[in-house]
Amino acid sequence: MPPAITAEGLVKRYGDVIALDGMDLSVPEGTVLALLGPNGAGKTTTVRILTTLLKPDAGRATVAGCDVVADAARLRSRIGASGQYAAVDDHLTGAENLEMVGRLYHLGARRSRQRARELLERFDLTEAADRPAQGYSGGMRRRLDLAAALVAGPPVLFLDEPTTGLDPRARAGLWETIAGLVAGGTTVLLTTQYMEEADRLADTVAVVDRGRVIALGTADELKDQIGGDRVELTLTSAGDLHAVRQALASLAVGDVRADDAALRLTIPVSDGTAALTIALGHLAAGGIAVRDAGLRRPTLDEVFLTLTGHQAGAPAGTKEQDR
Repeated sequence: MPPAITAEGLVKRYGDVIALDGMDLSVPEGTVLALLGPNGAGKTTTVRILTTLLKPDAGRATVAGCDVVADAARLRSRIGASGQYAAVDDHLTGAENLEMVGRLYHLGARRSRQRARELLERFDLTEAADRPAQGYSGGMRRRLDLAAALVAGPPVLFLDEPTTGLDPRARAGLWETIAGLVAGGTTVLLTTQYMEEADRLADTVAVVDRGRVIALGTADELKDQIGGDRVELTLTSAGDLHAVRQALASLAVGDVRADDAALRLTIPVSDGTAALTIALGHLAAGGIAVRDAGLRRPTLDEVFLTLTGHQAGAPAGTKEQDR
């Protein structure tokens, strides 16, 4: 089967600012691709081109078998999109919001009402169906916005930072909803700054920086790129941090990271179990007390920091002006 989404050499400029600088993507049907990157990396610009809201200056892209420029009108009936902020009419009820979307998709009045009720039930909004959306909580508004993106039953769904601003419980609920959609065959392109979100949902993660993909693979493959295990030690005294860092530097295969506030050291190592045993032996011999010690895999946050040199929430150095 051809990919549900392809992008080849997409370029988008705003004067002297290059928002996209040769973006390449390929998303198989029924999978989730997460675009992971900082503010200004080009994530939202990519989504807007793939959803026909912007035209690229160079390159080409197809979604659901349609060219995003030449077949834009036909494509719009085959995709759904949910942006960074819920596109909900506060003066309409939840049911009226969804019915309006159905009418815009030319589903007709009867089918629009039927589809609205189906989605309100699916997203646990039935009790609030006849209340104005202005009274909805942030999580409810997000669910309503996602429901609106699904009114026409699109095979491809674009989610641009869909859980921004949600509390952990609402975020987890939305993750379950997205996972259910993918299990039903929907293809999802997801942009996010949340490492846990990409780890949880994505079949493939594309790390984006300065308008291009700089790394691509599963979460585990990307973690393997920056080395294996991390020995993590939490001490009981701030006065021991420097001495322990010096004593264990020979075990490290990369930079030792220190969190002074948490009294924590993170040491990248090549043989985790042996390194942890040696580290604890050194500390015991030196009479240094340890509150906690463990072995773990690198996180996507560490992957991003290693690949780009900055945290995922930091600016990428270019301004994404169309956001």
